[in-house]
Amino acid sequence: MKTTFILTTGLAVALAGCNQNTAIGNDREAQLDPPAKASPIEPASSALQNISTALVKPETMSDADVSAIGGKEGRCVFRLTEVGYPTFVYEPGSQGFIKLNGKLIPVSAAGTDRYTSGDLLVTTRLLDDEGNAGLQAQELIVVPPGAGDELGYRGYSICDQ
Repeated sequence: MKTTFILTTGLAVALAGCNQNTAIGNDREAQLDPPAKASPIEPASSALQNISTALVKPETMSDADVSAIGGKEGRCVFRLTEVGYPTFVYEPGSQGFIKLNGKLIPVSAAGTDRYTSGDLLVTTRLLDDEGNAGLQAQELIVVPPGAGDELGYRGYSICDQ
């Protein structure tokens, strides 16, 4: 009986720490956490300096990040899921922002559906598919500086006209 009590108590204590998801969008009580601060805006040359290309992955932008880059109005937004936060916010043929390595990296158009910042290359391609919520399927290709391979992501985009 005593062993069962100790085992049950130990299991309860071990599981108590499992509810620590700090990912963007995780429901948490507002009074416990201060509002999120925007990530720094840096060119790819400094944001990805001394980072292994295997560690470079697109990240989701918080509302503070989107505000820091001027919002989504008049831009297209690429999301990894239809209901997710933005990963890449861009104006076709002009400029955009992608979040990599915890930094917001501004990219400039370098051709149709191609954006660059130094040696960083980001390309997009609309797909002949749509999600359950009706968003256009899109492919996002990221080629970090010095990478031998490209990183491809399938997600969804919507453009604010």
